Amino acid sequence: MFNETPATGPGHGAMLDILARARPDRLKQHAETLLTTMGEINVIANRTGLVMVPMRDTVKNVDFHLGEVLVSEAHITDAAGHVGYGMVTGRDLERAMAMAVIDLSVAARGQDDITASFLEQERTHRAAADEERMRQVEATRVEMETF
Repeated sequence: MFNETPATGPGHGAMLDILARARPDRLKQHAETLLTTMGEINVIANRTGLVMVPMRDTVKNVDFHLGEVLVSEAHITDAAGHVGYGMVTGRDLERAMAMAVIDLSVAARGQDDITASFLEQERTHRAAADEERMRQVEATRVEMETF
């Protein structure tokens, strides 16, 4: 379900990744504009919970759980049965719901130009932030000799 590709734009999983990492204020604002054109929405779930973080011990080649992460989740549908889903880290139910509204809009009507532009802007912003973070990490790298 989450790897389906909408008619245009990034794959569904990639779109959800962009939405989950989007700036919260812009995400909520975009969802508000979409809500004005959408009909009745049924809320299936809007809750917080814990998600286990799996890791693999590469020496013993076994899986274990590193810990838990608090997440907010929203799951909605429209009258036609289209599904919207959102999950973000932390306790921000509005942000998860905004993500679900955008996902539902794309599922129901395909990706419009405004949503495609929003996704591209957020992808570009996140890529720049990731690049800056990697520059900061690179600045702390230390070359060491093995004795």
